[in-house]
Amino acid sequence: MVTGKGSDHLVGDREADLHPLVLIIGPTAVGKSGLAIELAERIGGEIISGDSMQVYRAMDIGTAKVSLEERRGIPHHLIDIINPDEPYSVADFQKQCTELIPAIVARGNFPILVGGTGLYVRSVIAHYEFAEEAKDIELRARLEKEADEIGLEEIHKKLAQVDAESALRIHINDRKRIIRALEVFYLTGKKQSEFHYAASIKKPKYNFVALGLTMERSLLYRRIDLRAQNMIESGLVDEVKGLLAKGYQSDLPSMQGLGYRQITPYLNGDYDLSQALYLLQRDTRRYAKRQLTWFRRESSIEWFAVDQLGEGRLIEESERTIRRALTGL
Repeated sequence: MVTGKGSDHLVGDREADLHPLVLIIGPTAVGKSGLAIELAERIGGEIISGDSMQVYRAMDIGTAKVSLEERRGIPHHLIDIINPDEPYSVADFQKQCTELIPAIVARGNFPILVGGTGLYVRSVIAHYEFAEEAKDIELRARLEKEADEIGLEEIHKKLAQVDAESALRIHINDRKRIIRALEVFYLTGKKQSEFHYAASIKKPKYNFVALGLTMERSLLYRRIDLRAQNMIESGLVDEVKGLLAKGYQSDLPSMQGLGYRQITPYLNGDYDLSQALYLLQRDTRRYAKRQLTWFRRESSIEWFAVDQLGEGRLIEESERTIRRALTGL
């Protein structure tokens, strides 16, 4: 059964000239990838990975990538596209999805974005203009020096003169955020508040339907613990060892992902494998909780209880929801 339904946001925003987009979201280990493949076969879909770690080559076990056999010939995008030491940002992901989605539609298929990384998913459906990409080390140094010289109260007043909304949100003693807001304004000519609230004043980007998967918390945690155990048994330690042997340093963003940051200290002799497994299980459960908190804020998600529906009904009701929302059938 459908356990929760968002507002009429999806229906109200549908426009004939918008590209269709299916979102399948939810916490890690809940079964998103399997459902996406089943639905892609039924509706004619291509899958876009919305996982910030699956972009890296040679990082397969720890990121729980679906194997080529499991993909059943369904095209999967944004998997294995860069090396572990190459930079990749949510802005890069947004740009690539902006190009991928119309290309998939032009082939007569439905784009299916499968995501566990909330910001990545949000960047696609919302009008995010990434102010964080606007950075200038020298400008920031000058602002830091000015804050030292005139004090936080005065620098906060300067922010209020150019971006009153941000000044209201940022506490007078929050040095880092005050300076960042000023930096954004000086570099872009726009208020930081304009970036934050742009999505609320622009038309929707896609005709999308968002399916959220959830299950009873203790069951989800048992699945997470079992998957972590399976990762160890499937060779996660050797995968991490191989990455380190190739020269990929442990402080790389890629190597800080779940599975990698817990195994590296084990390989360094900091603790034994049982402790590494415990930490991997614990940290993954915490990550799942954060994912659920993020996605629960989205009113446009239609939620399905995986454990109550069973696989067959989940597929059927998901397909029915997609066809109703995107095709009116």
